[in-house]
Amino acid sequence: MQHIILITGAGKGIGRAIALEFSRQKRIQPAFNPILILCSRTFSDVESVSELCRSEGTKTVPFESDIANMGDIDRLLDHVLATFGTIDCLVNNAGVGRFKNLCDITEDDFDYTMSVNMKGTFFLTQKVFDVMEKKRSGHIIFITSIAAETSFKSSSVYAMSKFGQKGLVETLRLYARECNVRITNVMPGAVLTPMWDEAGDSFRNLMMMPEDIAKPVVDAYLQPSRTAIEEIVLRPVGGDINS
Repeated sequence: MQHIILITGAGKGIGRAIALEFSRQKRIQPAFNPILILCSRTFSDVESVSELCRSEGTKTVPFESDIANMGDIDRLLDHVLATFGTIDCLVNNAGVGRFKNLCDITEDDFDYTMSVNMKGTFFLTQKVFDVMEKKRSGHIIFITSIAAETSFKSSSVYAMSKFGQKGLVETLRLYARECNVRITNVMPGAVLTPMWDEAGDSFRNLMMMPEDIAKPVVDAYLQPSRTAIEEIVLRPVGGDINS
């Protein structure tokens, strides 16, 4: 049975690792047949991931799309629905952040963060949920952050956006329970991804790796359809990094 799975931010970090884990599970479970729509703002990134997934025997569709752009969202979904007719799983992984002292945050920092983490995530989810609600099945997974419920001084706008995502998750779940759609909120602590830039090198030994997040995400999707894993919290063994 085919599973049409759309992953945003799939070119790097956690999104890349999730794509590779879905492909690994296909190799382990021959009856599992995912088709991965991998989207990112940088086509070369998702093209590279697609090649790795295809080497595992997984069909992929790399797609350049910036979810901050409503036209890109429409173009992405029009292509997926015209090609496959449905979406079985959306992994809302795309996210950005700028980390500064509160008084140093600019309007550009605010708009950059909110356009992806709030606006883009909301409207992509809205349109995908409409498809799932009508067919009365599906799974929407949000990769939010522990910053969705724990604040850090350098993360004012990022935390604001993640608190907002958690509000969307909890509201969406009220609708989803009425139509057999599963909603999962994944809240990772510090993960070594490109978002950390050079600062990640200083904390490398204290952080999780993207593949540590990917396996629980894919396991949540592979649960029986009668079962919803609603929330997953993952932290480094040593706890949060507060810088």
